[in-house]
Amino acid sequence: MTESEQPSVPLSTLLADPALGLRQIAGPAGEHRVRVSTVGTTEIEDPTPYLVGGELLLTAGVRLPLEAEGIDTYVRQVVAAGVSALGFGVAPVHEEVPPELIAACDRHGLPLLRLPPATPFVAVGQAAYAAIAEARNRELREISRAQSALATAAARPDALRAVLAQLSAHTGAWAVLYDSQGTELFSAGPRPASPTPGRVRDLAVRTIARVRARTGPAGRAAPAAAADHQGGTHLTVHTLPGADGDGTTTTLALGQAATTAPTLVHRQVTGTATVLLALLTSPRHALGTDTHSAGALVRLMLGAAPAEVAPALARADTTEAERCWVVVHGRHTPPHSTQASCPGAHPGADPGGDPAQLATALGTPYLHVDGAELKALVPSAPDTRPEAPAQAADLGWVLGFSTPAPASDLPHADRRAARALRCAIAAEVPSVVHTEDPLTVHGLVPAADARELARTRFAPLDRAGAPGASVLLDTLRTWLTLHGSWDRTAATLHVHRNTVRHRLARVGELLDVDLQDAGVRMELWFALRWLPDGAVEADE
Repeated sequence: MTESEQPSVPLSTLLADPALGLRQIAGPAGEHRVRVSTVGTTEIEDPTPYLVGGELLLTAGVRLPLEAEGIDTYVRQVVAAGVSALGFGVAPVHEEVPPELIAACDRHGLPLLRLPPATPFVAVGQAAYAAIAEARNRELREISRAQSALATAAARPDALRAVLAQLSAHTGAWAVLYDSQGTELFSAGPRPASPTPGRVRDLAVRTIARVRARTGPAGRAAPAAAADHQGGTHLTVHTLPGADGDGTTTTLALGQAATTAPTLVHRQVTGTATVLLALLTSPRHALGTDTHSAGALVRLMLGAAPAEVAPALARADTTEAERCWVVVHGRHTPPHSTQASCPGAHPGADPGGDPAQLATALGTPYLHVDGAELKALVPSAPDTRPEAPAQAADLGWVLGFSTPAPASDLPHADRRAARALRCAIAAEVPSVVHTEDPLTVHGLVPAADARELARTRFAPLDRAGAPGASVLLDTLRTWLTLHGSWDRTAATLHVHRNTVRHRLARVGELLDVDLQDAGVRMELWFALRWLPDGAVEADE
């Protein structure tokens, strides 16, 4: 997820809330263009080491410099740190906003809000996070509606035209499908004025040529993506494999032209459309399946159970007993130089390169990438040990693999893959495969006794209250995996280190143990390993 795609709300949303009573008294007009991604409170002289950008920074001016020069330095520093706006609470320290602060914010272009005495800082944060959550829910609903429309379109007799039409309707972009010669096969949406169509075609031809030069005309083409932005027009191209009548492989390309930059919603919708178009134009791509695979994906998106559609998605030459799946979880850890690791990447490309490239490396089109996180389903024989492709590590992905599992056991395989990913991150290795080795201490304790011991040991966590036993257990497991490191645990769970300390203190209190005791840690570690998958979720 890029910085511009972080969950945020316009500053105008908070200014329009009558319950807050906020008023902008300095800074540029047009506050609807200023977006707030978080709310922070500070009373220190230089808060910049603790800022990440996009904040509405609140202060009562306790340590605000007294002289105009110091105030100017303060404003200049927070602007350089990426603060979106500054909120000043009047009373009890200052009876009114200092005029020197107003002048500095006007000078440096920082929106300055006046908070009346009756408005607590906490109320501003609550309103901001509620608005961000609602905005995110709207995005998710929009993605869901678009995916449902695309799935329905893929089941129509004129599937290609229908999918392109839905893609254009939900992204606002002109969508066009080209063959390997740059011939326009289908298009949807208002056709842009010249020279935009020619620029899209040229970008598609160059991208297809790069793919074919890398793989050869008779080889399996690895999909690629490209983007261009000129004169307020945003162009994107995604290649997808196709099959000629004689069985050789050619490459098709999906092009888009829009007058606005693609949003997170547009990227998600385009990703779904790309997968559907790949299935519709190249039925035997990646898994070697027939046309039933496209229908199976449509059925799944329309509510069918995984076990019901799995046979149609698996290889046609496998028996029911051989139809297993490996679940993959991934975390992207960008190298020091993305351009150095991915020379062909566009400066605006998503983390980890194009999802289709990673899907090809894993050998599956069933891949979902959400910012720095991914999940994938890879078809596998029951007795095959998964292996991470070297290309995934080159793209900066750390992967966790489950062992092969039938479709009916996918929820357990999903949890095993998540645990394997946590182990890979903790060990700083490219990948980890979940294993159950009977030649360990776990094999010395009967399975039934081990599960009962684990349930009993963690039963007191049922009284935990918010955030719940499952969150406390996940925090404890991650902390133990990372050898008791507060900072690494906080980074892995995306929470503050004080949150980790608070959760573990609650665990120690409920279990009546001292987590600083090595013997206690060992006991809890084995109990966590023995705790049945889903036990906590079922108890809750």
